[in-house]
Amino acid sequence: MSEGDSVGDSVHGKPSVVYRFFTRLGQIYQSWLDKSTPYTAVRWVVTLGLSFVYMIRVYLLQGWYIVTYALGIYHLNLFIAFLSPKVDPSLMEDSATKGILVAMICTFFEAFNVPVFWPILVMYFIMLFCITMKRQIKHMIKYRYIPFTHGKRRYKGKEDVGKTFAS
Repeated sequence: MSEGDSVGDSVHGKPSVVYRFFTRLGQIYQSWLDKSTPYTAVRWVVTLGLSFVYMIRVYLLQGWYIVTYALGIYHLNLFIAFLSPKVDPSLMEDSATKGILVAMICTFFEAFNVPVFWPILVMYFIMLFCITMKRQIKHMIKYRYIPFTHGKRRYKGKEDVGKTFAS
């Protein structure tokens, strides 16, 4: 491998300024994410608040429908991953909040304001959601699983069973 061939390296072998900036930005984001992990309710409130601010911004600006559509598809993808038992959410680094922030940043650039007839995007999203959820629900019924913990059976471990018989 020659000088400057690795990811983020400049011609002189040192990481480029852009690479260092985005690496540092990622570290700061991860630090805030780690600090906020115990505060589930606060994180949901912040995410819902950002969603509300984003919707107000898009409504007032009357544009950025493609960005909003992409954000909706991204959130649908996160929801399907949440419903699927094969995906461990703790291994995923995706975040609904991160998606909203990226979409919000995109609304500051006119290049992302592609003129489209938004009702078609809404109808397409609704159709995509229905088809995807139909397939997911069939999968859940076939393999008999519920993605939520409420109402699930709780099994006792060996130590619990032993204590019951010993008393």
